Order: sequence, then C-alpha cells, then structure tokens
Amino acid sequence: MEIFFQILFWLSVSAILHSYVFFPLILKVLVKNKKEPYNFHSSDSDNLPTVSILMSLYNEEAVIEEKIKSVFSSEYPSEKLELIIGSDNSDDNTNNIVEKYSEKHKNLFFTIFKERQGKPSIINQLQKKATGNILIITDANVIFSKNTIFEMVKYYKDKSIGLVDSQMRNTKESISNTGISIPESNYISGEVKIKQNESILFGTMMGPFGGCYSIRAGLYKPVPSNFLVDDFYICMNILKQGRKAVNCKQAVVYEDVSNDLKEEFRRKIRISTGNFQNLIAYRKLLFSSMKGLSFCFFSHKVLRWFGPFFILSALIANIFLLNFNIYIVSIYLITITFAVLFIDLILKRLKIHLPVLRYITHFYSMNAALLIGFLKYLTGVKSGIWQPTKRNQLNN
Repeated sequence: MEIFFQILFWLSVSAILHSYVFFPLILKVLVKNKKEPYNFHSSDSDNLPTVSILMSLYNEEAVIEEKIKSVFSSEYPSEKLELIIGSDNSDDNTNNIVEKYSEKHKNLFFTIFKERQGKPSIINQLQKKATGNILIITDANVIFSKNTIFEMVKYYKDKSIGLVDSQMRNTKESISNTGISIPESNYISGEVKIKQNESILFGTMMGPFGGCYSIRAGLYKPVPSNFLVDDFYICMNILKQGRKAVNCKQAVVYEDVSNDLKEEFRRKIRISTGNFQNLIAYRKLLFSSMKGLSFCFFSHKVLRWFGPFFILSALIANIFLLNFNIYIVSIYLITITFAVLFIDLILKRLKIHLPVLRYITHFYSMNAALLIGFLKYLTGVKSGIWQPTKRNQLNN
C-alpha cells in the first residue's frame, strides 16, 4: 500500500507541475528563435476580406457605447465591415443606446430578441445574417484599438488559418490590491504567452480569449444551445476541421480585469462547467494526428481541469505516508498553504491586503471552482444562459 500511495502522490504532483510549470517551459525552449510561419495580408492590400462583427448583449448599458465607438473608429476599410448586434432581452438602457448608433451607421444591424436565450444561441442566429468572409465574435466590454480588426484579419491570407485570437490587455484602472485583479492579471498574461507559443510551434492554440476572436465564416459550426464556453467549442471545432488556431499579439484589445473574488469565482464555476462539456465533445482530439494538438490539449487544458482531483489525491496519499520524513515535510507545506488561504481571507476582512498571499487564494479558488464546475456538469446543463460579470467593478 505504501508503494501505491507513493505512486499516487508523485503522479498527482507531477500532473500539477507539468500543466503549470513544465509545459510552459517546454514550449518556451522549443519556440526559441522561431518566427511565425504564416503569410499575411498587407495593410494596403485590395484583397482584404469582408468582415462581420457579431455581438450578443445583455444589459450592457455601462460599456456598449464605448464599444461601438471603438469599432467604427477602426482603420479597417468601412465598406468591408459590418457590425451585427443582438440584444438578449436586455431590460436596461442597452437597446436605446444601440438603436441611436444604428441610425448613424448604415452598416450596424440590430436585432432585439424578446426571450432570454444565452450568448451561444444569439451568436448562432446572428451568424446566419452575416455576409462577411471573416467573423469577429466579441463582447461589449472589450474595447478595440484602431488596428485590432486588421491585425486579426491579416492572417487569413494563409489558407491553413481558421481562427485568430486577439491580445487582451487589462486596463490599469481596473487593477487593485484590494481584490484578486493582480494575480488574475498575471495569470492571464501567462496564459497569453502559452497560447502564443502554441500558435508559433503548432497552430494549436488552446482556446481564444472569449471576448474577441475571429474565424473564417465558412468554418463556423453552430454551438449547442446549452454550452457554457462557446469560444473554446468553436476553437476546437476549427482544429477538428484541420485548420490552425493562432494568437495575434498585435491585435490589441482592452478589458477590465475582475477584482471581486466572489464575482470571479462565479464566473470560473460557469467556465469550469463548460470545460467538461467541451472535454466530452472533443475527447477524440486527445488522440489527434494533427501535430501538437493532443500534447497541447492534454498538457494545457485537461490536466489543469482535473487539478482539484490531483490536489486531493496528493493530500490523501500524503496522509498515508507520514512515516517517511520527506512526506512529513510535504504535509507541512500543504498545511501552510491552506493556512495562508485563511489568513488572507481574515486580513481582507480587516482591509489589510497583501498581494503575495492573494496568489494562494487565487490558486485555491480557481481549483475549487473547477471542482464545483465538474459537479455541476455531472448534474446536467440545460441552458447556455448566464449572468455576465459585473462591469467596472472598482467603480461599483
């Protein structure tokens, strides 16, 4: 039994370390001195494709005006651009704001849906109205820079490319040590680097930034109405069709980073539930012949999604191995991290904020959300409707 628990402990620890440490390092080493192996459109090309921007809204009065302005201030040729917006039964001032701008811009098309359906269903319906060769799927709170559209679209000169992700940057105004915005922002930055390296090495980026990404219109497949993470579903479908998915670091967009632990925890539970939906839907890609796909899917996503189970199994195995000195040390280390978690929560109530401790809180809350998401997945997901994350959290 001791041998069994030792194997269980080290397999669990290795799985966690591989996903969070070893896999990123392997990619960093492999990508050294490599350049993107793709063809690009030039900015003055007459062959730039037509673009349809799709956006599903639910009560986005706080951000939608700035978003629309950022779209129409783009340097991309306006005659090759259309913005198609669907309001998912919004009951604030969202509809009035969009209708005002639809009167100013003839290439803004607006549909009000009278029943709440969820983002996947709305995007499926908006896609049918699109006339562009390229679809950009984006959220209301993600603000474009002037060259965002071109930078994403330029990749489509390369016929192997099926999806292009944007480069999300957090606004400085949304970062504060009072919540989790600092560790969350750094976590996102790390994810972006991993995706960039996956893009350069294999063209198998594991899921785009859901707030803004583009795909070839002809490759779009409707997302099941009860799926909670539509962007990952769409990305994996592109890879399943033998096309590449890449990240473009020049396609800069801006978004506030979440600072409220409870709000971010709720969002991560929804994403985690959707992760397991996607795992079952695309489980065969774990054995794909496409270069790098299985390796990235397993290392970057699957191992991470099962992180809470590895943490629990390592802890259980550790308890049964306390007659060995090395495992006494490891149980102390685990106990200390749990103690730090509770200390941070107590200090936060006292309005004392130590960002270093907040990283432990962020890690454990993320894995707790993964565990709850898994349990929610097992009980069944009937609807793709969810409550958007609160906007401008530091101003609320």
